[in-house]
Formats: sequence, C-alpha cells, structure tokens
Amino acid sequence: MVSIVSLWLPILLSAVAVFLISSIIHMVLQYHKNDFVKLPSEEPVMDDLRKANIPPGDYHFPRAKDMKDMNSPEFVEKMKKGPVGFMTIMESGSPNMGKQLFLWFIYSIIVGIFAAYISGNALAPGAHYLAVFRFAGTTAFVGYSLALMQNSIWYKRNWGATLKSMFDGLIYALFTAGIFGWLWPV
Repeated sequence: MVSIVSLWLPILLSAVAVFLISSIIHMVLQYHKNDFVKLPSEEPVMDDLRKANIPPGDYHFPRAKDMKDMNSPEFVEKMKKGPVGFMTIMESGSPNMGKQLFLWFIYSIIVGIFAAYISGNALAPGAHYLAVFRFAGTTAFVGYSLALMQNSIWYKRNWGATLKSMFDGLIYALFTAGIFGWLWPV
C-alpha cells in the first residue's frame, strides 16, 4: 500500500500537465469550437430573455409541476408544440476565467487524489510502471470522462461534443498515468 501523502508529487504534476494540455486543446487545436452553435434569431431571443429577467440557473422547458401534470393534455400539447429544452442562464458580463481555471485545476487535483487512492491501495511501493499506469490511468479516465455521457443521455447534449470531451479525458488520463508511473515510490 502507498499512502496518498507520499503521492503528492504525481498528484500535483499530473494536475499541472492536465491544465497545460487542456489549454493547448482549447486554445491551439480548437476542435471544440463548434460544440455550441449560434442561436437562430439570436438578438430577438436575447431581447425576450432580457425582458423575462431570468435569474442565473438551470432551466427545463416546458416543465411539469409533478408526474400527474406530465400526463395532462395541456402539458402534452406544450411538449408537442415545442420548443423543448434545457437552458443555463449565467450572470451577465464577461466570464471570470481566473475563477474557472482555478476550479479546473482544483478538479484536476481531485482526480489525481482519486487516482492516488485507488493505485495506492492496489499496488505496493516499487510496483511495475505499467501496473501503476493501468490503475492511475483508468481511475483518471473515469474521473475525467465517464460522467459526461449522462449529459447526452438525459439532457440531449450533442453526442459529438460529449465524445470529443471524453477523448480529452482519455488524453488527460494517459498523461496522469504516465506521471504516476514515472514518480511511483520505490
């Protein structure tokens, strides 16, 4: 068994590597640039949303009050008539990229902690590089990728965008695995 504390360096370095790689993916490679498309009639829709003064949050429309309401003829008609959707309203103004990047880095540390926990409990000091690579990489892939599918399953997020993000997670997991294998205690 290897303690999480003794794996602080691979946890931290893998978070730094993921941070840098994700920056390259999003700013240089830019294959995510079409994950979201422009809303048709953007200005009139935005004007209507402004008039509604909707506070930041996640919304589903139309939304039934309860299961009984979902079966009412009025609600069924709303669903048929459309539009049907999920929407996130954010605070107005420029995004706080510093805060978002900080939270992304913390998230990468958390994934690294889980990779350390699983690998550390499964393997002894001096474990073979490929054994460490498998445990740390699989755990990191689960942390970075698998939960993304539920957004496509339940919330109809574009499968292409989800699969691209899962591919990113695979890249992050491979680098995490490599760093853990490289720095595994003897």
